[in-house]
Amino acid sequence: MAIGALVCVVVGSIMLLTNQEFGFLGFEATGFNAMMMAISGLMIGAFSQMGFFAYLTLNYIALSVFRKKYLWNALQGYTTLFAVFGLGYVLYEDRTNNWFFWVLPLVILALSFASSWLKVKQTNKSAFIPTMFLMFVVTFIEAWPALQGETNIAAIIFMMSPLFVCNAYQNMMMHRLLKKETANPAVAPAKSAG
Repeated sequence: MAIGALVCVVVGSIMLLTNQEFGFLGFEATGFNAMMMAISGLMIGAFSQMGFFAYLTLNYIALSVFRKKYLWNALQGYTTLFAVFGLGYVLYEDRTNNWFFWVLPLVILALSFASSWLKVKQTNKSAFIPTMFLMFVVTFIEAWPALQGETNIAAIIFMMSPLFVCNAYQNMMMHRLLKKETANPAVAPAKSAG
């Protein structure tokens, strides 16, 4: 949640400096705007946590349903490709402008690929497709509120940036938190003689 708040303040401040209409009360109320951005970031960070835990639950259930890991990975891969076109379609349908509807999906796809490549370097090859799915599809689903209604490019960027960073952080920390410590031979229980 703190990462979400920090990203929102940084992204929001950049947007405020480049677009004076982005802030709540204009440039004069910079402190108030920063506080409101941080509060928004805390909520977006909490939303990202819920999405991450929902994905972990989905992953657990899907592995028990499909019983073959490659089937679940194939479904995640196809869903990720479909979501790339789906995001472009949603943005095109709302007529954002002549470039944003294809630039945003490609940028998120490239960042998802970089995040997945880093995850593979830190863990193993089997982490690539689940990380791509999490980084693209789950971020897309979590950002759905910003994509609905009157399309506002600033609102989409303001919401997707912290969601993506929070999802990446959680994904990169998960294998570190779950790492099994090697047993210390000095404290290992002695085998009973028998």
